[in-house]
Amino acid sequence: MPKATVTAGARLHIGFQNLSLARRRLYGGIGVGLTEPRLSVTAEPAAEVDAADPLVREYATRAVDVLDVPGVAVRLERRLPRHVGLGSGTQLALAILAATARAHGREPRVREYAPDMGRGGRSGVGVATFERGGFVVDAGHPTTRFTTEPPAAGEWTVPPVVARHELPDSWRFLVVVPDADPGRSGENEDESMREVVERADPAIADEIAGIVTRNLLPAVAEDRLEAFGDAIAAIGRKNGAWYADAQGGVFRPPAGALVESLADCPVLSGVGQSSWGPVVYGVTDRDHADEAAAAAEIALEERGLDGTVVLAGAATSGATVRTAPERE
Repeated sequence: MPKATVTAGARLHIGFQNLSLARRRLYGGIGVGLTEPRLSVTAEPAAEVDAADPLVREYATRAVDVLDVPGVAVRLERRLPRHVGLGSGTQLALAILAATARAHGREPRVREYAPDMGRGGRSGVGVATFERGGFVVDAGHPTTRFTTEPPAAGEWTVPPVVARHELPDSWRFLVVVPDADPGRSGENEDESMREVVERADPAIADEIAGIVTRNLLPAVAEDRLEAFGDAIAAIGRKNGAWYADAQGGVFRPPAGALVESLADCPVLSGVGQSSWGPVVYGVTDRDHADEAAAAAEIALEERGLDGTVVLAGAATSGATVRTAPERE
């Protein structure tokens, strides 16, 4: 059996279309796959699960069970920052699933198996960008089945993609990763989401629906960067109104301070917070990318923060899978 290597890019989560139980569909993620930063894993067939990293071992164990194979040796060659808003959990889980499948000569079928890997329960953006990259809007879940508690395992699927577009080559996403407490995940995130959904104002969902249909999707279809930025900024702020009590404001600290600083940068638009943060993003073009990055470095310094600044294109394809012949 071959050795398989899977690499996948991060994703930005701009927000949800609806968090209110008063509307027919819940969640409905909006996001973008990125070319950078990336993760990489390798997998080889084994008699049991062999992985040094505890999280890698957990996902490898799930992958082995789902695929019904004896075992796998998995190595994490390059990692994404965890719990900062870049989709590290979903990308890692699916990369391990795909690498394990290919190492055993199987088709990954990541969308089908994502629920068994514990991914894609709310937003389908991470799964969709792993599959094909691009700018993605998903359909969410029927509210009658997906309330504050998700259905039991085996009773739900990853939300289908209702819109996908490749963004122009010339667009660049500024990604600022401040050295700050990680965003919410696991049980902490589940509890916070339950509280948010139980109190969510349905009027905000109606406003977002108008922005998506009348502003965001036309801007994407016509490659209008500033209009795209205005739309995602508005969606991010309206999502923040839902989360304000749970995260201490429309944007969580210190993301809010960075958003405030970068919102005044003339070469950036669409400044917002990805998922629970603390990652902050904005969109510009290649001609102004260096100026945007410099503004981000200044914003970090002025706020007394260390951090990393990344310039990335929008991914035009999904994860890559390479296989090498079995070693003799």
